[in-house]
Amino acid sequence: MNSGILVVEDESITLHMIVANLERAGYQARSATSVAEAEEAIAARLPDLLLLDWVLPNATGVSLMRKLRSDQRTREMPIIMLTSRAQESDLLTGLDAGADDYMTKPFSPRELLARVKAQLRRRAPQTTDDIVEIVGLRIDPALKRITARGRDVELGAIEFRMLHFFATHAGRVFSREQLLDKLWGDQVFVQDRTVDAHIRALRQALRPSGHDALIETVRGTGYCFRREPPPAG
Repeated sequence: MNSGILVVEDESITLHMIVANLERAGYQARSATSVAEAEEAIAARLPDLLLLDWVLPNATGVSLMRKLRSDQRTREMPIIMLTSRAQESDLLTGLDAGADDYMTKPFSPRELLARVKAQLRRRAPQTTDDIVEIVGLRIDPALKRITARGRDVELGAIEFRMLHFFATHAGRVFSREQLLDKLWGDQVFVQDRTVDAHIRALRQALRPSGHDALIETVRGTGYCFRREPPPAG
């Protein structure tokens, strides 16, 4: 999956190096050189992960991170802090402010990509290309291929994203509003019943293999994707 990553770094050579390596690895990278630019970019489109420099013009990355962690919209966004500060006290300050990881400059592109992949796998597994398998259902994001008990399942783009999101968050209940935000983006305005329509299409596609039973309607809340079908009867 083409994960969207926002790089907030005011040193142009470092910024270009990071963006180039991210794009070469298949990520969609955007850039900002100040806290104000970063806030504008995040308001326009929520990234899957934030690479955040500590020292920025007019405000620090730490102050931005604290603000993001206090906002419901950005609270769960993975953040990796980039800094030349190597003291233990600085590390603790960054982690206490909400960083998921902390990288000291200079760092190698390979290490950066490994840290990015690890955070996405942990905090946003629906953005990775890892194959997911649940009771005979196999989802390959890289090939955009789904098989159910060995047979191909044809899905539209939205149903594919929906199934991949569900499968990487099996056992969790999501409201229609949460699914809209996760699958369409929080800046795209569509109606709740749009989710229901795509759920029906997804269930229909999975019905021949019996995997439609994994999608449970939770009355008054939304939907849940189970790791195994409910017992018969």
